[in-house]
Amino acid sequence: MAAVAAKANELKRLNADLLAISIDTVFVHKVWQEIELSKLIPGGFPFPMASDPAGKIGTLYGVYDEKAGINLRGTYLIDPEGIVKIVQIYDAPIGRNFDEMIRMIEAAQHVKATQGSEACPANWKPGKSTLKPMPALAGKVHEIWNPSELDN
Repeated sequence: MAAVAAKANELKRLNADLLAISIDTVFVHKVWQEIELSKLIPGGFPFPMASDPAGKIGTLYGVYDEKAGINLRGTYLIDPEGIVKIVQIYDAPIGRNFDEMIRMIEAAQHVKATQGSEACPANWKPGKSTLKPMPALAGKVHEIWNPSELDN
C-alpha cells in the first residue's frame, strides 16, 4: 500500500483513480492507516479503501482465496468506459511492481489516444517505438522494432 501511495503524484498526472479493496473491515483500515501507513507515507494512504469481508468483490474479480480467507493481490486497469484492459493477479506473498503499473497506464492511454492505430510492444515507455498493427506488418516487425529497445 505504501509503494502505490508513493506513486500518487504520477497517478494524478495520468488522471488515474485507484481503489484498494481488502477483506479487512473499515475499522482495520482506519487503524492501519493511523498506525502504519501514515508512518510510511506522509499523510497516509491517499486513496479510498473498500472493505470486502465476505470476499464477494474478490470472488467477482477472481482473487478471493476461500481456503485462506483472503483476497490475493490483484491489479486491474479499467478504462473510463468500464472495459478491463489489464489484469495481474499475484500470490499473497509476492509484491506488485508499481512502476510497471504506471507503464501499463501510459501504454493503455497511448493506445486509446491513437485510437488503436498503434500498439505498444514489450516494455514500451513513452517516446519509444510503437507498432502499427496491420496485415503488412506480418513478418516485418524486425524491420521497425528491435528488442534491444528493452534495455533503454
